Amino acid sequence: MPHHLVTIKDIAKILKISVSTVSRALRDTYDVNRETKEKVLAVAAELKYKPNFNATGLARGSTHNIGIILPFIANYYFSTVITGIQEVAHAKGYNIILFVTNDSPERELSIIKNLSFSSFDGLLVSICSDSAEDNHFQQLIEDEMPIVFFDRVPKNIDASKVMQDDYNGAFEAVEHLIQNNFTKIAHIAGPKGLTFTEKRLQGYLDALKKHEIPVNEKWIIFSGFSQECGEADTSRLLACEERPNAIFAVNDRKAIGAMLALKKQNIEIGKDFGVIGFTNDPVSTIISPTLTTMAEPAYDIGSISCELLIKQITKKKYFHNEDVVLTCKLISRESTMRGK
Repeated sequence: MPHHLVTIKDIAKILKISVSTVSRALRDTYDVNRETKEKVLAVAAELKYKPNFNATGLARGSTHNIGIILPFIANYYFSTVITGIQEVAHAKGYNIILFVTNDSPERELSIIKNLSFSSFDGLLVSICSDSAEDNHFQQLIEDEMPIVFFDRVPKNIDASKVMQDDYNGAFEAVEHLIQNNFTKIAHIAGPKGLTFTEKRLQGYLDALKKHEIPVNEKWIIFSGFSQECGEADTSRLLACEERPNAIFAVNDRKAIGAMLALKKQNIEIGKDFGVIGFTNDPVSTIISPTLTTMAEPAYDIGSISCELLIKQITKKKYFHNEDVVLTCKLISRESTMRGK
């Protein structure tokens, strides 16, 4: 199995001709001589090159299908993003087809390797936590597949990206705790290496720094995104010699896990211990006490990503990549309110 997707670049390299010549030969355009065409096709066959949509004459965007690759669909955030995508796609006459990676890099790679590119006009992608290498996405971009990344975006790829302002959202969340007289603040983070995990961590660190609160490394725990992870992380924090008195969680599900762990130890949330999350999942209003959180503009992330992608599909030559960053909003509830 070749390590990466074979691209027209590889064929060009072997034959020492330009990428555009290979591309035209595969598309069978009139301005490539027969000999070159035959050489290109022979090498393509040998390398088991899978023609992308350019090579199949579908570059005109005639499938009206958009592929969405994302880690989960069951959680509130992603299902809301999909709603935003769906409405724009539907209004513009596009179908959407979902591929769920379950946050597994192997699954992500296999989805991309097995996609039939001639079936899609473009892709909307939210990468998985430890997306092994951005390589496979880079290949698609070099093959001129329109791609827009949303929420979980790769650092090293030049493409359009739509995200929320994770850094300022985290900064505001931690500052809110400090203003409510919680100063021993732990952070239960997402997995290392994800851009937004790092930005939320940085916001946390900078808010502490601004208020001259020393950082306690033991109070920063990286793990998964589930409620179970939140509960396990919090049990670890409560076992520390020096205990924190507040938690900023990377998302609401972890925050709720934290609240369950606190309840098991009969710690009064809000009064003795502050908890703040990130998402504004509907469950944050159902749990008791209600959960303070940073609301993410999930619907807008979906609709803007889809608009950008359709713009890229239709105006290919004149399209410039865009970075869109949307603000988050603090929603103050009972979990951070100290009866002052």
